[in-house]
Amino acid sequence: MDFNTFQKLAQNTAGFQGQTDERLVCAVLALCGEAGELANHVKKGIWHGHGIDKEYVLEETGDLCWYLAEICSSIGIHLDNVAEFNIDKLKQRYPEGFSEEASKNRVR
Repeated sequence: MDFNTFQKLAQNTAGFQGQTDERLVCAVLALCGEAGELANHVKKGIWHGHGIDKEYVLEETGDLCWYLAEICSSIGIHLDNVAEFNIDKLKQRYPEGFSEEASKNRVR
């Protein structure tokens, strides 16, 4: 599934519609909450010896994708454009691929 299809399908289950500040704030805060849940799972998995539950990671990363799609929808941008913009930025920063040296001297 491509990002734009995912974004369109995600909108069918959104509580907010349209490009609104309320939708943006809700999605950003929820994204942070979901990221915290995932971070806590990884912390407990590694430092508390619980192990990493891949199904849980799959579920939480799906939630992160959903809220990212909501952020984009709330301001009228397509998730495909976000992904493309990010890759273009990284190609400029690391034209030969990532290295510590390139990271220290990267173009912003």
